[in-house]
Amino acid sequence: MTSTAQRAELQAKIWKIANEVRGAVDGWDFKQFVLGALFYRFISENFTNYIEGGDESVDYANFKDGDIPEEVKIDAVKTKGYFIYPTQLFVNVVKTANTNKNLNTDLKALFNDIESSAMGYPSEQDIKGLFADFDTTSTRLGNTVEDKNKRLAAVLKGVAELNFGNFEENQIDLFGDAYEFLINNYAANAGKSGGEFFTPQNVSKLIAQLAMHKQEKVNKIYDPAAGSGSLLLQAKKHFDNHIIEDGFFGQEINHTTYNLARMNMFLHNINYDKFDIALGNTLEDPQFGDTKPFDAIVSNPPYSVNWVGADDPTLINDPRFAPAGVLAPKSKADFAFVLHALNYLSSKGRAAIVCFPGIFYRGGAEQKIRKYLVDNNFIETIISLPSNLFYGTSISVNILVLAKNKTNTNTQFIDATGEEFFRKISNNNVLEDSHIDKIMGIFDSKEDIAHTAVSKDNNEIATNDYNLSVSSYVDAKDNREKIDIAVLNAEIAQTVEKITKLRASIDSIIKEIDA
Repeated sequence: MTSTAQRAELQAKIWKIANEVRGAVDGWDFKQFVLGALFYRFISENFTNYIEGGDESVDYANFKDGDIPEEVKIDAVKTKGYFIYPTQLFVNVVKTANTNKNLNTDLKALFNDIESSAMGYPSEQDIKGLFADFDTTSTRLGNTVEDKNKRLAAVLKGVAELNFGNFEENQIDLFGDAYEFLINNYAANAGKSGGEFFTPQNVSKLIAQLAMHKQEKVNKIYDPAAGSGSLLLQAKKHFDNHIIEDGFFGQEINHTTYNLARMNMFLHNINYDKFDIALGNTLEDPQFGDTKPFDAIVSNPPYSVNWVGADDPTLINDPRFAPAGVLAPKSKADFAFVLHALNYLSSKGRAAIVCFPGIFYRGGAEQKIRKYLVDNNFIETIISLPSNLFYGTSISVNILVLAKNKTNTNTQFIDATGEEFFRKISNNNVLEDSHIDKIMGIFDSKEDIAHTAVSKDNNEIATNDYNLSVSSYVDAKDNREKIDIAVLNAEIAQTVEKITKLRASIDSIIKEIDA
């Protein structure tokens, strides 16, 4: 099945499920149940494949729970990170979903068992709380047990009908596509909160390509504002020839999104020992400061959010912020995330960070941080993207590319806001593969292109008060109609002559009437 067909089937199925539970579950809350069911089906099938080991004579779904030896269970948890009994498999639960009067509580107990199976093992923190937002006893599903069970059965049946074969062989990002579809259709309910932690897949692809560009292998990849994990996963999806030796790392402050990110890792067949997603405030309580620096960093941090800043005087001594000699403003944490990423970046790596444009031209502390970045030659490129690429905001965001191994003292500016860099679909603009290839080609060549790209020596940027706004360096194309003055004057003269003759003719007619 092609990616287009898979995506169409996925969207049609989600919409069908939505119609069956409409009126009971708020559109945006509905995502938790769809994504949770997708995840439950995946880990069931993935675990079954592991147990069966490719032996067609083994049918794990028909095993009896009591026949599973304890050593098999222990080995499975050590390898996969969790254990699922045959009766707990998605395929078996779905069979009786419509008639099971205890479906909601059975599911709750089942999910607790899966999470508990990891207790005392290295995977415990990676599994703990994974199903917290798939609350099968929630009143959001209905006020009675019967209502809850009816809607849960509809969700499970709908997800069961998705015919994609093995999850690992899908042509699309199931989780990401489902999430993006739900955001798009429930934008009114989701508002900014729905889009702020989700980066559209093709934008994620561009960011991942920038961070991984010409790196044959990286030790590990990191996102300090991980969201649902889409940026990290683009590195896995599009860089099969790269070796990400030590895995995928991230930190996320929102508990629901933190769970989605961990689910997403499993859903993309990244084993628990190859990812580490931490919960917490990245700026105030960073979790990976003691580890080896990262060769690739990708991030779309929240724009201009409040943070503790100068209210915590110890932060000025934090190794992430101390070199700049100033903290990002309390009401605008953007540069705090940038400095955090820079501190975590290895000497050979790159960081690609989505940024709010205002941080590149405002004064005060932000100007001083720009001075630090420019004077130390940490900025490779700043790219201005088209507007309306992200859910929840229409602004034309920038991508800041940081590197510590530059061989020159230039900073590249790319204006990718023109119509040749996106396709308009409904109210949104979309980056397609051809647009990404065009941007990457310009980024790689570092050649100046009229009205599109220019590289400026850092000394010139310093004389311009460290303004890093792309529009300050890339001249906008003049799309006004060019007018030939001589031709215009001739046309005006002819028009005046015609008007003079017309007036004379009118005067003559009036005289005849008066006579």
